[in-house]
Amino acid sequence: MRRAAWIVTMMTLAGIVVWGLAASRLEAQGAKGAKGEVSAAHGKYLVEAIGGCNDCHTPYKMGDNGPEPDMSRMLSGHPAGLSVTPPPQLSGQWMASVSQTFTAWSGPWGLSYTKNLTPDNDTGLGKWTEQQFIDTLRNGREQGRGRQLLPPMPWQSFRLMTDNDLKSIWAYLRTIPPIKNKVPDPIIATPPGQ
Repeated sequence: MRRAAWIVTMMTLAGIVVWGLAASRLEAQGAKGAKGEVSAAHGKYLVEAIGGCNDCHTPYKMGDNGPEPDMSRMLSGHPAGLSVTPPPQLSGQWMASVSQTFTAWSGPWGLSYTKNLTPDNDTGLGKWTEQQFIDTLRNGREQGRGRQLLPPMPWQSFRLMTDNDLKSIWAYLRTIPPIKNKVPDPIIATPPGQ
């Protein structure tokens, strides 16, 4: 019995040490942008580990264990050739519905499609400037001055990032392969009473 307790104690301590080292490493990676460094590596960390950008901007496909991001279309947004049928009427406890690819969202705001974030010049962010990208995430408007961003884009959280964080995300997005994919325009719902 004593030996089992000793083994459990040692395994628990080892787990705490490993967790602490991993947390320190992640914290160090995440802190790079706060120290004034702008880098694509820091941007990749923010996109993949913190921002969850692939969750919506990378189309999902069915894998062996269920839905998974199709990384051959990483951050390319809603597939241009995929039309979605009108979603069911939402009522009661439901606020939104989502397409099978997790790239089209419907709710009281209308129907929104996730944007192509790749550096493709014609269909992605290729012709955007760094400042337009930052302004978009600061004020929730397309290219900083266009139409309002629609749910589920959590721009309200991204606007709290430092300039260096946003510049690092921009730097990373410039390094990924451009994918030609023209995302449909959103269908904005008419406000009630209009």
